[in-house]
Amino acid sequence: MSALPGTGPVILALDTATERLCAALTDGRHDATHTHDEAGGAAASARLLPVLNGLLARAGVAGAEIDAIAFVQGPGAFTGLRTACAVAQGLAWGWRKQVLPLDALMLLAEDLRGATPLPEGAGVAVAVDARMDEIYAARYAWHAGQWHATQSPALWAWRVLADDWAARPAPAALAGSALAVFSERITWPAAARCQPEPHDRAAALGRLARQAWAQGAGVAAAEALPLYLRDKVAETTAERAAARAAGAAAR
Repeated sequence: MSALPGTGPVILALDTATERLCAALTDGRHDATHTHDEAGGAAASARLLPVLNGLLARAGVAGAEIDAIAFVQGPGAFTGLRTACAVAQGLAWGWRKQVLPLDALMLLAEDLRGATPLPEGAGVAVAVDARMDEIYAARYAWHAGQWHATQSPALWAWRVLADDWAARPAPAALAGSALAVFSERITWPAAARCQPEPHDRAAALGRLARQAWAQGAGVAAAEALPLYLRDKVAETTAERAAARAAGAAAR
């Protein structure tokens, strides 16, 4: 548990976008946040609800006292994104709360900021290994107490990303697993700070959820969707939705 300045909402946040299962409960009533971080992957679907229940019990918070449910919508692992979205929607429907979708790449920028304070206006580039010689990448600027996307999350072939970033001004810092995975193929922009591995992802999750709340980013549970950047995955999701609709119509 770590202190948070001031007071604010009570937000339950969850993240299964990677091989880690992270969760945070920010309790504005007591200026505190409770976090959890463990191995996820295939075990995340079975472990997520017990982890969240444990956080609620540790904080002494009931579901009715939650103001919003935050979840990392992607980009990231297909199954992990579906798991987080389904659980967030289910809790939001059950407790009649709004949902705060969070950007997985912005989360890494926030994690870096937690490890190394950034000056006003500082830019952070995030690059995450997406397998198949591709990279999830985005750029953000820290301004007025929140992140602003200056290059939205996208899926890049590594050579195309290398050329694009070489033509742009160097960021103040770099974060993400692609820094290490592609270190022998890409000359990354010079930066004051490079952070290939997360510093404290769960704590950053709580902070980003509070920022999303302050920005009024809440949506209804039905509007909370995973962010898939691979066309094949998006088509498969659409096909499954069409199949479900067809099945319902046939009943």
